[in-house]
Amino acid sequence: MSVTVRVPAKVNVQLAVGAARPDGFHDLANVFLAVGLYDEVTVTPAEELRITCAGPDAAEVPLDRTNLAARAAIALAERRGLDPAVHLHIAKDIPVAGGMAGGSADGAGALLACDALWGTAASRAELLDICAELGSDVPFSLVGGAALGTGRGEKLRTLEVDGGFSWVFAMAERGLSTPAVFREFDRLTEGLDVPEPVASEDLLDALAAGDPDALAAAVSNDLQPAALSLFPELADTLAAGSAAGALAGLVSGSGPTTAFLARDAGAAAQIADALRASGTCRTVRVASGPAPGATVI
Repeated sequence: MSVTVRVPAKVNVQLAVGAARPDGFHDLANVFLAVGLYDEVTVTPAEELRITCAGPDAAEVPLDRTNLAARAAIALAERRGLDPAVHLHIAKDIPVAGGMAGGSADGAGALLACDALWGTAASRAELLDICAELGSDVPFSLVGGAALGTGRGEKLRTLEVDGGFSWVFAMAERGLSTPAVFREFDRLTEGLDVPEPVASEDLLDALAAGDPDALAAAVSNDLQPAALSLFPELADTLAAGSAAGALAGLVSGSGPTTAFLARDAGAAAQIADALRASGTCRTVRVASGPAPGATVI
């Protein structure tokens, strides 16, 4: 038998970043919105742990035990005294190294799939605890919907959203390393008074009201200057999306994917066409959010 879990990408509609902590991490106020681009993780019993991957940019996905999907299987197995002898197959559709939590999604998907396959009946709290050990974005990949992440982003408070929002995502020609972007953030803010990260009440109200204009006025990403410093060409993509009529455009998370909020699905299709014609990005995808979190299918 095998178990397949579908897990969504995310966009950060707000990413407020505090100064570096003594442990090297940063406190965040991270407002996540899951969107309808998905990876699928299939887990099948095997003689030993192995990973395969197919889909766009699959060649860039590590197929060893550094992969978050493998680490998730190992973490759950260790807690239950099991051998993590499974074949993990990742059907990839979330951009790799794109700031949309594709690796985190695979970790959450593998964890939920292994729990179902092995019948370990882990509680939601235990699954979230394992997710937090794996990485800051992994808990949200399990939960989905919309949430405010604090601490490193792993402490989640679910947010209400009225209706949905239409998005266009422009994928860049190359990836960006999240640690490198945080290092650049530290360099750019060295000697400055970095405020404590706080969620925008206007942004939370916009989500609750399902108001795209209000959301557009409130989106922000403190990592965007660092991403643009490392990848200046992203400014051209942001300008192209704005010229095409996007209500707002920003770098998604640590980038380099750029995200554009559209008034509705029709406007999103027009923005996507304009971005494809602009020559400023590799590929363009349209999706809406919020989307459900990791789900056994």
